Amino acid sequence: MSAIAIKDLNVWFGATAERSYAVRDVTFDVADGESFGLVGESGSGKSTILRAIAGLVPTWSGTMSVAGETLGPKRSKSFYSKVQMVFQDPYASLHPRQTVDRVLSEAMSLHGVEDIDTRIGRLLDDVGLGPGFRFRYPHQLSGGQRQRVAIARALACDPAILLLDEPTSALDVSVQAEILNLLVDLRREHKLTYVMVSHDLGVVGHLCERIGVMKDGCFEEVLTVEAMRRAEAQSPYTQHLLESSINSIR
Repeated sequence: MSAIAIKDLNVWFGATAERSYAVRDVTFDVADGESFGLVGESGSGKSTILRAIAGLVPTWSGTMSVAGETLGPKRSKSFYSKVQMVFQDPYASLHPRQTVDRVLSEAMSLHGVEDIDTRIGRLLDDVGLGPGFRFRYPHQLSGGQRQRVAIARALACDPAILLLDEPTSALDVSVQAEILNLLVDLRREHKLTYVMVSHDLGVVGHLCERIGVMKDGCFEEVLTVEAMRRAEAQSPYTQHLLESSINSIR
């Protein structure tokens, strides 16, 4: 069974007369335990797809199914116990007046997690932060540390699926590699399914098995990362992206 199944997805903004489409007729499946990447230039619609799955855009049509549940206009509490999202800017996604402990404990309380104290310690260990970070505020953390906290918060309710929206693009290059390696380890340890958005083919090549290439709100093609590394793209647009990033994906 597919962890995520998207069919004929359209997302638009504005009233009928002035409707502007961000995503058009997109169809793809993500297998249970797979890591699937969405790549393309800025404005291609890749982040909009994640936001549609997460229930953050109100105007869409088509069919979306997650873990066997067909999605409607609103997401249930049980949906968010299975699916969590990690955003691009970790500082903006964390409350500046809440400690790491408060951020994680609130996420767990919301989903009825028991033994919160023990689980917070385990989560901080899982993301490479020790107990010394538990009562710090976001402004006391580096960008990489803040993103580790954001990942820990996403894992707080033990989801099966993570939606990753450019999770390393706001970080320095050296820190990007650390977070990518962390995500690889967490996926293996927690048996997670990923859908990851990135404009960087090197990042996607490190983390994903298949990628969907987007242009102007549409899918150009879907190919495996191995095919990408062999430059076996069918679409001229994908070939152009590969030529621009050839050194970073090998």
